[in-house]
Amino acid sequence: MVGPRPTKPRNSSPERTTAAIARRLFLTKQRLLGPLPQRATREALRSIPRDLGYVQWDPVSVVAPGHVLTLWSRVGNYRRSDLDALLFEERRLFRYCAHADSIVSAEDLPMFRSYMARYPESLSSSWGSWRAQARRWIPRHTDLRRRVLRELRNGPLSLNEFRDHARTTRSPGGWGSGSDVSAMLFHLWMSGEVLPVGRDGSQNVWGLAGPWLSSSAAAGTMTALEAERRAAERAIRALGYASRKEIQFYFVRGMYRELDRVLDDLLRESVIRPIEIEGLPVRLTRYIHRDDLGLLESLGDETDEPRTSLISPFDSLICIRDRVRDLFGFRYALEMYVPQSKRRFGYYVLPILHGDRLVGRIDPKLDRETSTLGIRSVHAEPGAPTGAEVSSSIAGSIERLAEFLGAERIVYPRHVPSAWKRSLRYAESPHEPGRGRALTGRTEV
Repeated sequence: MVGPRPTKPRNSSPERTTAAIARRLFLTKQRLLGPLPQRATREALRSIPRDLGYVQWDPVSVVAPGHVLTLWSRVGNYRRSDLDALLFEERRLFRYCAHADSIVSAEDLPMFRSYMARYPESLSSSWGSWRAQARRWIPRHTDLRRRVLRELRNGPLSLNEFRDHARTTRSPGGWGSGSDVSAMLFHLWMSGEVLPVGRDGSQNVWGLAGPWLSSSAAAGTMTALEAERRAAERAIRALGYASRKEIQFYFVRGMYRELDRVLDDLLRESVIRPIEIEGLPVRLTRYIHRDDLGLLESLGDETDEPRTSLISPFDSLICIRDRVRDLFGFRYALEMYVPQSKRRFGYYVLPILHGDRLVGRIDPKLDRETSTLGIRSVHAEPGAPTGAEVSSSIAGSIERLAEFLGAERIVYPRHVPSAWKRSLRYAESPHEPGRGRALTGRTEV
């Protein structure tokens, strides 16, 4: 229930900074500025959802699943078995709907338990009619709920192993695009009764959530207002600065019911402060967390040792398209969802981040049969840096990706930006013997 609106803080004069420093603040908080960790340990992996709030889970594997790439761009070449161990053995990470289907930290369990306990009332109006549909659908399927939970008491199951799945089809008034069993699993997941506890190929393996969630050291449950406050602070800190709209969209997406009240409380207590960014549109009020004011003051306008990263299409860096456009002058769209004839850059495009600029994009595809990473197109942004050092750094990042994926060579297209040709050298085809670039020594073979 919404109570009286708190009064505004007396001293609410904004912090001020430039777009260049704001961009570096954002990248620092997103773990994309500065050198990679010396070792890609489990603790390094675990720290990414903690710092970012979430890592979006996406199984599309044109190159590698989206979450695999998001983690790789921040910790370097890691063992995927370490990620599985954190998710499915040590239970320090788990999956929940934090932005979309996401990897989140078990340290945030008290907050997520609050959303789970209140589902579907925890959904905000941004879900449209889903909350109303859930209110109607769940009570009408109590027998199915009991059957699904009873089957899971005998052990985890993938979707096609549930007895009712094969003979249950979607009704005109049903939920989602799958069977009633898959719809029930979604609702049980959102309410914290089941969780993905493993993978069977491309399918989730579902298990009862109790043994997983109760084993965490993060005990307790927050009130609705406490959960929103924690989520808002986490979102602002992960983004470096954020507007109200960006907080809502970023983390925890679609579950703010009293955000205005939360922001008023945080402002009155000086936990957050308004910030004005020179060169960005002034249509939005933006906030910075007090714990990041020192970092803001320490950042300069230039990057000392630029690092080059390849960014997943589902990366939290580029999920807020307007922010990316305003801050980097970079427009991005997922062209896998448009017809091939209308694609401008390619099917599975990875932006290239060099230092604090998005300088280009590549469209890669991993050919697992020939162990070849094919780069189907390379594009440079207008005004992208052209020096040999930049070109070599981009090539090095692509080579690190190939090594991480287990590819033995890289094939570039005939046409690449002229300033980068020296490093991104053309090869005819991954299927022609003797063509392509071997990874060792970066030489033609």
